[in-house]
Amino acid sequence: MFLQDFYRQDDNAVVRITADQASHFAKDVAGDFNPLHDADSKRFCVPGDLLFSLVLEKYGLSENMLFEFVGMVGDGVGLHFPDTDSDVFEVTDDNGKAYLRVTRSGKVNHDKTLIESFIRDYVAFSGHNFPYGLVPLLEQEQVMFNLDRPLVIYESMTIEFKTVDFSQPKLEALTPEFSVNGKRGSAKLHFQIKSGDDVVGLGFKKLAVSGLRAMDKPALDQFVENYLARKENYLQSA
Repeated sequence: MFLQDFYRQDDNAVVRITADQASHFAKDVAGDFNPLHDADSKRFCVPGDLLFSLVLEKYGLSENMLFEFVGMVGDGVGLHFPDTDSDVFEVTDDNGKAYLRVTRSGKVNHDKTLIESFIRDYVAFSGHNFPYGLVPLLEQEQVMFNLDRPLVIYESMTIEFKTVDFSQPKLEALTPEFSVNGKRGSAKLHFQIKSGDDVVGLGFKKLAVSGLRAMDKPALDQFVENYLARKENYLQSA
């Protein structure tokens, strides 16, 4: 499967993701230019979308799935994806620390072509959540995060399918939600999955935004402009 370029697995089935592999996945597959996923970032972490993708590759696509991101994976951390049929399992490191909790139910589809297509479509949607999904929500509430130390955490993702017997999935964004509680915000970025003209599934990605403060639109606009310029420079040099 195409994910083989973005991790390595040793003889004991321990998965390791280097900072370079994670950074390439973020930029080249997800279109995600969050500095946290830069290989040389002091705060580097593996994209949650790569962990999500590895789960689908290893366990298939279930009718109902909940992904809860409970830890940030660093460069080369040994990850254990359990050999299990359980409805609930965790991806952990050598010390048993959990990074991702998965809850699943219903029928399962292991078709590699379907799974790759869905992964590519979902992570492209997910990777573009900033600025296109999140910034309009911030402007609507007239708040923004700390531009000097942005903290936007991928908390969870939920998907529910009417059936997993479909082909050529296409993900479409739906109306998002944003709630503010003091200096913290919670965004739900809703989407639907279509196969042809039929809606076969619904889901949402949940983000936690910390350090909220009053909107400074010129400053936020400059932040977004710098982000997009960084993306453009990378694409031109690729």
